[in-house]
Amino acid sequence: MMDKNAKIYVAGHRGMVGSAIVRELERQGYRNIITRTHKELDLCRQDAVEAFFAAEKPEYVFLAAAKVGGIVANDEAQADFMYDNMILEMNVIHAAWQNGCKKLEFLGSSCIYPRLAPQPMPESCLLTSALEKTNEAYALAKISGLKYCEYLNRQYGTDYISVMPTNLYGPNDNYHPTHSHVLPALIRRFHEAKEQNLPYVTCWGDGSPLREFLYVDDLANLCVFLMNHYSGNETVNAGTGKELTIKELTELVAKVVGYTGEIRWDPTKPNGTPRKLLDVSKATALGWTYKTELEEGIRLTYQDFLNNPMRAER
Repeated sequence: MMDKNAKIYVAGHRGMVGSAIVRELERQGYRNIITRTHKELDLCRQDAVEAFFAAEKPEYVFLAAAKVGGIVANDEAQADFMYDNMILEMNVIHAAWQNGCKKLEFLGSSCIYPRLAPQPMPESCLLTSALEKTNEAYALAKISGLKYCEYLNRQYGTDYISVMPTNLYGPNDNYHPTHSHVLPALIRRFHEAKEQNLPYVTCWGDGSPLREFLYVDDLANLCVFLMNHYSGNETVNAGTGKELTIKELTELVAKVVGYTGEIRWDPTKPNGTPRKLLDVSKATALGWTYKTELEEGIRLTYQDFLNNPMRAER
């Protein structure tokens, strides 16, 4: 268990996941949380990361920093996604080990699993077949991070763990029109369509892929729970165990936003992976389960979008 006064570093605290972890730590009474902005500490610079860890000596690290994006961003900038994520995570994990960090938690993504993995996807299906091509570079970087944690555990006896979330959404999300993930992109698109009184909205693909969504504050709760209650080389899936089609998701977002026009589909655009449902039985067996149902989470996220209009400019 982490002591309430332990020095805890949250990497990526301005992002959706990192900011949720900070909120959860503060909610649970942790009082010694260290953060750095990108301007203060560029995690892609090895010398800067090593100097930071040598000076601060954090006892616990939540590695939530990453270069992230949706299908378009991942597919168009594969080299950038692979390099930035691999360099960033290796710098942080290695510096944590060098400076005696008691425990580190690495945040990955469910895209690490094969494109045609068994459904729902157990943690054990990692590296059993080919990845989804549109986000292969990002997935390879994340696999490298979790494997480095595993290898440090095996070789040096560290206590470094990893958690693999499903599709996330919630406060402080990225609502960029082309570089965001599907749910925040839909929130922005339907909000603007409602504001402009557009008769229809066109969405990518045919709406058939199945997806699972986890509210980011629920993930943060699991992250702190695992830091206190789990040790092991195998990653832990983070999700709800529930799925719906992109078409159903789209209709739900339109309902929450209040858009009543027509929804059209463009099958010439990519669908992405046909199905991505995590097997969450491991987290459940450890004693954790999610709390926020999807419609309520979308309402909270849309309210955050309305309260912070500048986020739409990202």
